[in-house]
Amino acid sequence: MGFFKNLFDGLRRTREAISSKLEALFTSGELNDEFYEELEYVLISSDISVVTAQEIIKKLHSQAKAQKLKTTKEVKSLLKSVLIEMLQKVEVKEFDYPLALLIVGVNGVGKTTTLGKLASYFKSLKKQTVLVAADTFRAAATEQLVEWAKRVDVRIIKHEAGADPSAVVFDGIASAKAKKTEVLLIDTAGRLHNKVGLMEELKKISRTVEKNYEEAHFQKFLVLDATTGQNALSQVKYFDEAVGLDGIILTKLDGTAKGGIVISIIAEFNLPIKFIGVGEKLDDLRPFDAKEFIDAIL
Repeated sequence: MGFFKNLFDGLRRTREAISSKLEALFTSGELNDEFYEELEYVLISSDISVVTAQEIIKKLHSQAKAQKLKTTKEVKSLLKSVLIEMLQKVEVKEFDYPLALLIVGVNGVGKTTTLGKLASYFKSLKKQTVLVAADTFRAAATEQLVEWAKRVDVRIIKHEAGADPSAVVFDGIASAKAKKTEVLLIDTAGRLHNKVGLMEELKKISRTVEKNYEEAHFQKFLVLDATTGQNALSQVKYFDEAVGLDGIILTKLDGTAKGGIVISIIAEFNLPIKFIGVGEKLDDLRPFDAKEFIDAIL
């Protein structure tokens, strides 16, 4: 219950942006084409993409017709069911160990902070964890990760600034194997998704893990800043094409009214939202739950 309250409070802006508009629609009015048009507009204005909004309307219309619903008031709970069903269509798999997580994303989304919170999460599960500072372009990034390692009390593998990121990852793998560490968390440099050279570097890092840590369950997560809204969709597209994403970590949901982007990401890319961040505390990064999310915004 404690985390649901945090989630509920953290999604206040998104809830206010969506619910206030929906309440005006869900009166005792007639269920007609005008209602569906207005509902589609509300969804789009809540940072749900046009494609996803149209899919929601299509499913809602079909199910309302099958259930012989007559008024807009009757459709309210049906909308929640449709949204939860859409969010649950992608299976969120349990982690297998040993686990290697490659964390990628553009500048400024909070990758390094997310790594620290992930280390804390896995430590709470009693899993031995090591951080790998493969963002060698910014000395400050390594320093920040070192501070997180101290705070969470986990090991860190790092090289000097300017070192080959893949070499740092190689050493991280060797350390994880030698100490039988269960979780390897790899930080990477923030990069614009349209920079070819930097994307090639990510591919090289990925190959390093695949070649040298075959026994690990290897996954690649994209960290997205929820405040960017629909701009996040292009980031998902480019990073997925570059390295083949396994999931999304959505941060800063507490600071935005654009939480509707969650629905579009899952609907359009068939990628699970693995974790969401709704605050600054260590335990404010938590596994995503579709029903809890929808209950918190509608």
